Amino acid sequence: MSGAPGPSALGTLAELADRTGGHVVGDAAVTVERIAAIDDADATTLTFAVDEKYLRAALGSRAGAVLADASLLADGETYSKPVLAVPSARVALAALLAALEPPQPRGPFVHPTAAIDSTASVGESVWVGPHVTIGARTHVGDRTVLHAGVVLGADARIGEDCLFHPRAFLADRCVAGDRVVLQAGAVIGSDGFGWAFLDERLVKIPQIGIVTLGDEVEIGANTCVDRAQTGVTSIGTGTKIDNLCQIGHNARIGEHTAIAAFAGLAGTTTIGDYVRVGGQSAFPGHTTIGNRVTIGGGSHVWGDVPDGAFVSGQPAQDHRSWVRLQAYIRRLPKLFGRVDALEKGGDPKS
Repeated sequence: MSGAPGPSALGTLAELADRTGGHVVGDAAVTVERIAAIDDADATTLTFAVDEKYLRAALGSRAGAVLADASLLADGETYSKPVLAVPSARVALAALLAALEPPQPRGPFVHPTAAIDSTASVGESVWVGPHVTIGARTHVGDRTVLHAGVVLGADARIGEDCLFHPRAFLADRCVAGDRVVLQAGAVIGSDGFGWAFLDERLVKIPQIGIVTLGDEVEIGANTCVDRAQTGVTSIGTGTKIDNLCQIGHNARIGEHTAIAAFAGLAGTTTIGDYVRVGGQSAFPGHTTIGNRVTIGGGSHVWGDVPDGAFVSGQPAQDHRSWVRLQAYIRRLPKLFGRVDALEKGGDPKS
């Protein structure tokens, strides 16, 4: 594999505008050598801004140029640095960084330490790294990359163009669609947490279901998705789950949903399409979250949430109501002081 791109890899602002569908306000001949955050920028750097606050900071930084949403710029205005104005700075940044990302290995290649069962089927141009294990009757789709230590259980199915990072695990009979990414240490198909009390002791309930991941799903490092007790734990097409999340047995997550780190879903939680879940959010079992819902970070969601809602708090409630409640709570010490003064016959304003 090749190393990092050289210093001239990005090109001029005019060239970057062609690649991102943007236009340049200022000197389009400025050459950009790298992309960096504001605090790490220098004269060779393109930095980026997604709101007015960051735009002001970027224009005052040492960066040579700024990538920004066109909506942040005033018509006819001149700026202290050249600005690459694009419809979406986040989308343009993703495209530009993709050009700098080191390429993945390409097959066909099988490392001599890999253990591939004789009944497994491996597609064309698959790259199999050191100490990879592929179980009996498992199918691996074309052009998939399996990095060191990946384990695929028996009867699993992996689609085309997938990328499994080191030590990722897809358990027996579980299914991953096309272009699925498992980050390092992700565990797909661990046993669901199913137990019953019998004679004052916990007895394990067998977990015999599977997990299915739709196309273009990404699962973060050390995230666990439990297999269903019976049936399927499912994650829909395009959904992205961050590091260190727990998805319980028989959970169903819709399409194009994003779940941030440390979120935990108890078994049988249902989450709809295009949902945004903030980090450290918690869901009990048997709850249903509608489509296009936003869950604020750290929320404890104890009941169903309708389509389009924005909830936050502990317990989760309408976001504006939660913010208003926090404002009231901050005023409580002063209120209690006034009540004490009134009860003692003093001046409530003191």
